Amino acid sequence: MALNIKDTLKIIENLHPNLDFEIIPIEETINRISAEDIFANSALPKFANSAMDGYAILFNDKNSELDVIDTVFAGDNKNITLNKNTCVKIMTGAKIPSNATAIIPKEETKQLDNNKIKVKNKIKVKEFQHIKFIGEDISLNEKLINIGDRINFSKITLLSSQGISHLKVYKKPKIAVFASGEELKLHYEKIEDYQIYNSNTPTFIARAKELGCEVTFMGQAKDSVESIKELINNSLNADLIITSGGVSVGDADFTKEAFQTLDFDTIIDGIMIKPGKPTIFGKIKNTYILNLPGNPLASALIFELFGRLIVQKLIGSKNLFHNFILGKLSDELEIKKGRVSIIPGFFDGEYFHVIEKRSPGMVNVLSKANSMIVLDEKVEKLPKDYMLKILPINWKFFTDKKKDFITK
Repeated sequence: MALNIKDTLKIIENLHPNLDFEIIPIEETINRISAEDIFANSALPKFANSAMDGYAILFNDKNSELDVIDTVFAGDNKNITLNKNTCVKIMTGAKIPSNATAIIPKEETKQLDNNKIKVKNKIKVKEFQHIKFIGEDISLNEKLINIGDRINFSKITLLSSQGISHLKVYKKPKIAVFASGEELKLHYEKIEDYQIYNSNTPTFIARAKELGCEVTFMGQAKDSVESIKELINNSLNADLIITSGGVSVGDADFTKEAFQTLDFDTIIDGIMIKPGKPTIFGKIKNTYILNLPGNPLASALIFELFGRLIVQKLIGSKNLFHNFILGKLSDELEIKKGRVSIIPGFFDGEYFHVIEKRSPGMVNVLSKANSMIVLDEKVEKLPKDYMLKILPINWKFFTDKKKDFITK
């Protein structure tokens, strides 16, 4: 029985896949998911230091002539205490005297005879200005990375600042993709005028790679249950099998029958959504299987709405809920109500432009779209400038907070 969208999402959110991990150098962890919590093993700064090239002084001496008693460079380990009307010349990042209470930038001072300086007239000096204190950036034992965080360049900055060279991350999920049905030809085959190419399979392969998966193309099944069973059995070392078509009521739809002969545990048997109702999701042993609709646009949109969340689960991400951007509808929109609808379009930063020609069988739509909206089953007409919840397609935008992204 087909499920509504909320029940479908809830099932995916509650999946418990077996996730393996590996330990790799931090430079190789870009776009990987952390499998451990990381805490700061040292405070940053480790010692109070100067944020400017200038002079470290006692705040109460700001109007006095000051003797320059020393020079401190970044990396020096000098333990200096200032006396009244003394200062030290100091460089950015250098350790300040233990009792210094202000840094005066070099350009705000004037040089006097006998190695003395004075703060220029009309310069306002604030107590503790330009001093970076211990732990001001990172405190000792502060949590820096959570299990389930995606690693990017800024997370690597944190890791390297703590002297951490390796990180435990979840292994990339293994995705197996195969083509079902001989009526479609693969893009490297020669075709006759009456034949068409299979665009779904290369799409799944490319998208899964973009989302950080290891992807294997398993080949094309012939129009028989045995051929499809062979491909399925050969793919059961994968975490997820993705295929499309063969689950409707046509005479040549062998995919569903092949699943049923292999102890397929059906988790989702159809979704009450358009396009994409004939979507099947289930499991054989430890391998999940996502059988998407045969129509190119329908399969792609269903994958963006549901398949990407399955991938988020398999990569170990904590961000399992669709996030959205608020934007306005560029023109009035009318649709047939009665079922939740996915509408692709282009968001320009302010307005969402619906792609008018969006038949489920089209292949040109998503190349023009960068986002989509999901409309409630009761929506029949929306006026121009209506505020929409826009879901990105061509950039990742998930959150660890559950939100209702359906525009009503």
